[in-house]
Amino acid sequence: MKCSNKILLGLGIIGILALSPSCKSSNAVKGGAIGGSAGGVIGGLIGGKNNTATGIIIGSAIGGSAGAIIGDQMDKQAEELIRDLEGAKVERVAEGIKITFDSGLLFGFDQASLNTSSKTNLQNLATTLNKYEDTDVMIEGHTDSTGEESYNLTLSSERAYAVQDYLSDQGVITKRMNSKGMGELLPLNSNETEIQREQNRRVEVAIYANKKMQRMAKRGQIGT
Repeated sequence: MKCSNKILLGLGIIGILALSPSCKSSNAVKGGAIGGSAGGVIGGLIGGKNNTATGIIIGSAIGGSAGAIIGDQMDKQAEELIRDLEGAKVERVAEGIKITFDSGLLFGFDQASLNTSSKTNLQNLATTLNKYEDTDVMIEGHTDSTGEESYNLTLSSERAYAVQDYLSDQGVITKRMNSKGMGELLPLNSNETEIQREQNRRVEVAIYANKKMQRMAKRGQIGT
C-alpha cells in the first residue's frame, strides 16, 4: 500500500503527540505545537470528508506563537464552560474547544425540540460565546443506528439546527455558526446495547478562532 507524504507527516506528528504524555505543557503550548500545514493535514486525516468537530478544530489551527496565544484564550474560555455547562463534556483540542452534549440532555427521545431543562446550559454557552466573540462555531448532530438512515440524518440535522437557532435567539451572531447532521455515520461506540446507543446520540459543538482572532494573534494584539 502506498502512503502519501502528507499522510506520513500527519501520522508522524500524531505519533509524537501520543508518545509524549509525560510532558506537562499547557494547552496554550499545545495550541502552538499543532498548526499551519501540519494542522491541516491532521485535521484532514481526523475529519476526513465528514469534517468532524475535532477535524475542524485541528484543521483551523495556525500554530507557532500565534497558536499558543489562541490556546491561552481557549484555556480561559474552556474553564468557564466546564464550570457552567452541567452534564456536558468540555475538551480542549489544539487551538479550540469541543463540547459534547448527550442528546438526552437537550432533547426528548426521537424529538428535535429542545427540552425546557436544556435551555439553561445553552444560555450559559451563549453567554460565553458572546463574551469571546472572535470565534466560529460548528454544531453537529449525531444519532444511533436505530431506524432508517435517512430519517436519522434528518433528525440529527434538525437537532443541530435547533441548538444553533436557540443560540442565535440568545444573541450569538448567526454568521458565526454553522450546523449539520451526521446521522448515524460517526458513532462513538457500537450500537449493540442501549447504553452504547445513548452515547452515540449526541450533539457536538466545535469552537475555534475566526480569521480576525488569528490575525490579531499573529500581530501579538491579544492579551494573555
